Amino acid sequence: MRSQTEHANVCLYSCFLSQVVPKNISEALQDNSWIEAMQEELLQFRKQEVWKLVDLPEGENAIGTRWLYKNKPDERGIVVRNKARLIAQGYTQEEGIDYEEVFAPVARLEAIRVFLAYASFMKFKGFQMDVKGSFLYGPITDDVYVRQPPGFEDPEYPHRVYKLSKALYGLHQAPRIWYETLSKHLLDHGFTRGQIDPTLFMKRENEDLLCVQVYVDDIIFGSTSPSMCKEFEEIMKSRFQMSSMGEINFFIGLQVKQSAEGIFINQSKFVEKLLKKFKMQDCQTIRTPSDVNCKIQPDPKGKSVDQTLYRSMIGSLMYLTASRPYIMYAVCVCARYQSDPKESHLVAVKRIFRYLKGKPNLGLWYPYEGNFELYSYSDSDFGGCALDRKSTTGGCQFLGPRLVSWQCKKQTNVSVSTAEAEYIAASAGCSQVLWLQNQLLDYMFNFLKTPIYIDNTAAMFITANPVQHAKTKHIEIRYHFLRDISEKGLIILIKVHTDKQLADLFTKSFLSGWFEFLIGNEIFQNGIQKKSQSGPNPNRTHIPHYV
Repeated sequence: MRSQTEHANVCLYSCFLSQVVPKNISEALQDNSWIEAMQEELLQFRKQEVWKLVDLPEGENAIGTRWLYKNKPDERGIVVRNKARLIAQGYTQEEGIDYEEVFAPVARLEAIRVFLAYASFMKFKGFQMDVKGSFLYGPITDDVYVRQPPGFEDPEYPHRVYKLSKALYGLHQAPRIWYETLSKHLLDHGFTRGQIDPTLFMKRENEDLLCVQVYVDDIIFGSTSPSMCKEFEEIMKSRFQMSSMGEINFFIGLQVKQSAEGIFINQSKFVEKLLKKFKMQDCQTIRTPSDVNCKIQPDPKGKSVDQTLYRSMIGSLMYLTASRPYIMYAVCVCARYQSDPKESHLVAVKRIFRYLKGKPNLGLWYPYEGNFELYSYSDSDFGGCALDRKSTTGGCQFLGPRLVSWQCKKQTNVSVSTAEAEYIAASAGCSQVLWLQNQLLDYMFNFLKTPIYIDNTAAMFITANPVQHAKTKHIEIRYHFLRDISEKGLIILIKVHTDKQLADLFTKSFLSGWFEFLIGNEIFQNGIQKKSQSGPNPNRTHIPHYV
């Protein structure tokens, strides 16, 4: 419990910060808090020698600038910082004239979850850091000119412009320049870059390993040796100015809680924000995100609804699946009708929000106990899409009891049999398993004969049969790589009973009892940590479908 002194300090600190975000520069200049925030940003520019005031050369174009304002809250929602950022209006840049190459790698969400799963298995703490003004560290080689920041024009030379020597937020080439600057700094200090994931950097000392995962300017890291973490902090401080360091608690929208039993990942704050945004905070709750007896289908005679609202709801829910995989099937089915949504489709989307209202704190649970073996589940429905009768592929991948990856996607071809649909789904799951196998090589894990559990014997026979007979020759060649990978011993297909198929979560709807049992399968938690078993067991008995 927080003491009265701490409460008083929070209240006192909040008095010096603005709680209202200004809409434009005129409003910002009327508030001393935001004036100080803008001056702090410009001070960083001066320290980093970002630009130089010059006359605009003839024939050159000056890019406009604008201010962005944002309140930075802590995990309790209390504003702890007023952040003003000056950005360049990069949309006025022309490719081939103002910039050439702009691509910069960004970490996949699966890579973030693999990092956290590895941290839970090795039982070490994960830390995060944020580079202050990260884009300002990258030298820019092109001649780029920007106008003076609004509200802070030089009174003596109001018509001059700034020539950039460092990248500025908003420029197309800024992310690439920052990645090159950061990666060069790490490689110069003995780090190695991941063979598959270029945003993963590793450093080994004897038996200890330091892992660094980069998401633009947000960095998480951890090591089996605390001294290596200290060394990494010093390496970063020697080149960059860090604005925050500490244990991982909030990273790219994911809330991460590290306890004595494991790591809990959820997005309860985001759920609360969504319910408020779409005015669903007072709705009645429901036990499942989709109705098992009512499949969503085209409704040409139904009343149309606002496309912008519908697409906004779908996009928000898709981001929520980063820690709530069991709503993915319902969201993906609703997403198929974004071009012309009807009232019946909006009702289905609102049902997902009603479910979230009753279960706002559920998330992924990565226990410290348990093995670190890679295995996968693969499943498919047959002709489930009411639009074109295409099947849906579902799959999920585990590292011991830790769910790190999942898929739900409508297949590109119409399958003529259940065996074909299951075979194509197994091929998609195999692709994800291969990516994970290669990703885990950087963590010094070499997995061979990774088991993929499927519930269709015919699909297993097609994989084992090297003869192209009449009933399988129509299947596209790209799906037959599953057979080749199986022969090489990288994966192995294992039969699992339909009642024990965890990938069913991504291909169909369930009755409330069965659904609640699946998501309570030692994988998810409601914010309460408990000791876990070694992982989901495909051979144990589940409750029947009719419960």
